[in-house]
Amino acid sequence: MRFTKMHGAGNDYIYVDCFAQKVPTDVSELARRISDRRFGVGGDGLILICPSERADAEMRMYNADGSYSEMCGNGIRCVAKYVYDHGIKRDNELKIESGGRVLSFELEATNGLVHRVRVDMGEPILLPSEIPTTLRSAAGSQQPVFDVPLNVDRREFLVSCVSMGNPHCVVFVDKATDDWVLNIGPKVETNSHFLKRVNVEFVEVLDRSELRQRTWERGSGETFACGTGACAVTVAGVLSGRTDRKVKVHLRGGDLVINWDEYDNHVSMTGPAAEVFSGEWRE
Repeated sequence: MRFTKMHGAGNDYIYVDCFAQKVPTDVSELARRISDRRFGVGGDGLILICPSERADAEMRMYNADGSYSEMCGNGIRCVAKYVYDHGIKRDNELKIESGGRVLSFELEATNGLVHRVRVDMGEPILLPSEIPTTLRSAAGSQQPVFDVPLNVDRREFLVSCVSMGNPHCVVFVDKATDDWVLNIGPKVETNSHFLKRVNVEFVEVLDRSELRQRTWERGSGETFACGTGACAVTVAGVLSGRTDRKVKVHLRGGDLVINWDEYDNHVSMTGPAAEVFSGEWRE
């Protein structure tokens, strides 16, 4: 099986071109084995690039533990780059399907290779039952969950919940320490209030247009970047009065620019996409 290693701001995945070869069997087990950083290729997960009847391609994403995920902002930017660079469709505007949604992309290319991608991530999902979470706002069950108390490991802190096609729990902190990310992160991920587990963002507000973020991703652990997470923290920042609608988010692997448009309610994300190497998986 041929594969390509790619990353978006350090959020790295192994990509398989299913236009050129068959969809692998037992994808969950393959994702676990190939993502292993000691005995496999190494990555935050496995992404299949497949034909689509609704778009130019479909992304099917699996976390490093083999679980399926509906969306990955950094991963899908790399899918758009692959589609363009490898000639599946050479167009500066593309549409990619993932998790039943079709997203629109604008590509920036130099010398025939894409280096930066803007993606319209659509409208944020704020209704608790659709995130899904059993946490509720004091204002009522149909209201967004922002700055709601959560008790984990005998510690109470405020959280905000947003879905960008996948669920996020945002925690604003003075300092995103290892204790927050590596200790509290996995416990929030599997907390019973989150019915499909949850991605957890720990966020420092530098000013109204700049944030620093670390993410504990469900099924993968801490990652160097999380694009949908950066979108979620921007939405949480705006609705809680902490930030403006256009924000630069500093992640461990690079920066993303997020804009939540007040007119169409769509969140856009702009950031890098890079190809690292290609190879053959012989198992």
